[in-house]
Amino acid sequence: MNRETMLAVAIAAVVAVSVVAAAAVPGAVADAEPEDVRPSYLDIEEVSITPGEVSGATATLSVETRLDHRGGDDENVTVLVRAVHLDSGLVETTDEVAVPPISGDREVSVVQNLSVERSGGYRIETVVFRDGERIGEGSKAVRGVGTLTPAYAETDVRFHWLGGDLPAVEYSVAETDGNRTVLNVSTALTNDGDAASEQLRVVLTARQADSNIVADRTTVRVGTIAPGRTASPSAELEVPDGYNYYLDAVLWKDGVVVGTARSAANLNPTETLSVNETVREVGVEVSDFERGEDAPRRETTEASYDGGGGGIPGFTAVGALAALVGAVLLARRQT
Repeated sequence: MNRETMLAVAIAAVVAVSVVAAAAVPGAVADAEPEDVRPSYLDIEEVSITPGEVSGATATLSVETRLDHRGGDDENVTVLVRAVHLDSGLVETTDEVAVPPISGDREVSVVQNLSVERSGGYRIETVVFRDGERIGEGSKAVRGVGTLTPAYAETDVRFHWLGGDLPAVEYSVAETDGNRTVLNVSTALTNDGDAASEQLRVVLTARQADSNIVADRTTVRVGTIAPGRTASPSAELEVPDGYNYYLDAVLWKDGVVVGTARSAANLNPTETLSVNETVREVGVEVSDFERGEDAPRRETTEASYDGGGGGIPGFTAVGALAALVGAVLLARRQT
């Protein structure tokens, strides 16, 4: 037997052993069609902030972070949100949650609640981590948190602002007697809600402008106001003549002040008192989402599946059989 024949026989023996091993040990060789692991992509798509429960001292801000996921599976992902006071720069509160494993091309919603002091404004920062590595971040500014109304002070009844130069609190001179003047003071209350209001009352006060001394005060029971209707409570206040007065109207619900209005009564012919009726609280304002600097993203690299058994990559049972046939034919040609 020459050298070529011996080499062919040796190759055939090796192939035969591989075929037997593949049949006896599952996974000894690679699958015919390996499945690649796709790269993964995860980033912040959107952040929205809405007010939640409000008490006298604190307000809850509900922060929803929507994560955009593409590609392979992602695990060990956490989302951290924190509230930083805009004036002091101090972190008021922080919350971090773990996100369940993410698979498929989809968006994932993560909702977290932050309890902050009901005053001033805050920068809400959002940071996404994967395996402890920062992969996305951004922030939104929330202003006017102090204007959020606690549940105990909520009402659909508002002082009806007549617009232009017409005040929310009006008066007329009912009578004069010596140095005393009787003012007929009235206001308008409108129920903007869809249900009848609670039992309400209005306190009307005449306050001397220079000294800030209360000249007269009275309480008017308003009762219940039907939805979409306006009530016009009024009362008489007696004040010393020759002075200017602030006319204050304070709306009460179950022992809680739920609204105020003010106008002026000019009884001093040498001076004129005016009240700025246009000053209003603008309510809560939320800025647009500002992304932070791009953080490095850890992407899963593509790799061939090795079958989990330590076999020869890409060496399949069909390939082994073909090699065996080729070796036998070569041996015959050499003999």
